[in-house]
Amino acid sequence: MATPKKKKPHLVGWREMVAFPEWGVDGIEAKIDTGARTSAIHVEDVVKLSGGRVRFHLVVSHHKPFKHVPITADLVRLSRVRPSSGIVQERYVVATTIRIGSIRRRVELSLVGRDKMLCRMLLGRTALHGFVIDPDSRYLCGAPKNRTQKKEVSE
Repeated sequence: MATPKKKKPHLVGWREMVAFPEWGVDGIEAKIDTGARTSAIHVEDVVKLSGGRVRFHLVVSHHKPFKHVPITADLVRLSRVRPSSGIVQERYVVATTIRIGSIRRRVELSLVGRDKMLCRMLLGRTALHGFVIDPDSRYLCGAPKNRTQKKEVSE
């Protein structure tokens, strides 16, 4: 009996651009974070609705004036998270499809304010199954608009 062929993992850099096809949003910069279990996305004005749904504004640009996209999504769960500050937070978690390069997958996202962070999103390890991370590179799956650099060089 032949051994099944193992799929070749997809290579990503430590920072990548992520799209949200269901929400009509493209080009959110994400930091790859294997230390985080759940992925997180920068949002504002989160409101819990009846029927197990939440409404929020997805912050798509950290340049002033800030750009927001209103989103309504099903609430998957309420999660207790211990961020780098060490203080436990409760966060709403939603699920959606993301696209990194040509790869699409369903992921859970905790909704959080990341206004003091450089990246609007963290891509945690549960979303990284099948990926190999090159810590010396960024944007291996597609450069952000107005940027073409894919490899960082250190001396």
